[in-house]
Amino acid sequence: MLLNNQTQVTEFILQGFADSLPLRILLFGTFFFLYTAALTGNIMIIVLVVWSSVLHTPMYFFLVNLSMLDIMCTTCVLPKVLGNLVSEKKTISYGGCMAQVYFLAWSLSGELLLFTAMAYDRYAAICHPLHYSTMMSKKICVFLAVGVWSICEINTAINTGLMLRLSFCGPNIVNQFFCEIPPLLLLSCTSTYVNDIMTVLADIFFSVPNFLLTIVSYCFIISSIMRIRTREGKKRAFSTCSSHLIVVTMYYCIVFYAYVSPISSYSPQSAKVVAVLYTAVCPTLNPLIYTLRNKDVREALRKVPLFSK
Repeated sequence: MLLNNQTQVTEFILQGFADSLPLRILLFGTFFFLYTAALTGNIMIIVLVVWSSVLHTPMYFFLVNLSMLDIMCTTCVLPKVLGNLVSEKKTISYGGCMAQVYFLAWSLSGELLLFTAMAYDRYAAICHPLHYSTMMSKKICVFLAVGVWSICEINTAINTGLMLRLSFCGPNIVNQFFCEIPPLLLLSCTSTYVNDIMTVLADIFFSVPNFLLTIVSYCFIISSIMRIRTREGKKRAFSTCSSHLIVVTMYYCIVFYAYVSPISSYSPQSAKVVAVLYTAVCPTLNPLIYTLRNKDVREALRKVPLFSK
């Protein structure tokens, strides 16, 4: 806690939601359900892809990576949220706060890069089916996945390192239900000029080029699908990328609204609503979208002894 302007903050108060007991009970039940569903769905996809040889393809390899990032995103945020909803002391240690910043930034930026890799996979499958095995060989898939994790880890290490250099000497109330860069920069009692610049550069790097590459990929995909003569062929081709397109559209809408904006225009209230979407709702919906809309996954799921009866 803060005692005076020379005291270094050792913990932050997370000012998440209203203190009304009925609302806290409702929120606890909602977040508990979302966290349980997100963990169950994403772990199920990982186990299913590893277990079923039919799913040993590039698309499902990337889907496993997406599930791992979703698990990282929800686990670094929601357990603390659940704890604070049942506690009168809604605090997080300085180290715990920086850990949330680190893993959340890693998972969110990783998903943006991964969506681009998945869009390239669908482009290769639909636009160049005869060369698909070469364009998406095992070596290339591993290279893309390692690149996604490595680039995001380097970016996260840089931005978190810059956060660690800041001094927080009051106030220590974070107007959010978890720690992230924008609200923390508002609390710093030292200059955040470098942090602001690096945050904007990271936002631009991870959002704009990846968004454009994904759009270009789907322009080629749609163009190729429209050239298919039979209606059944068009339907089958579109079904192979529809799940990814839904997830990408949903995610980019949320991320652009949440992060691609100046720090000075940061709105705590709208940020809380959007934060619920990308830390809880999206990781829960992703497995459902890919499972319910994907014939291969449904068939593999029926072959699991637990679900085959």
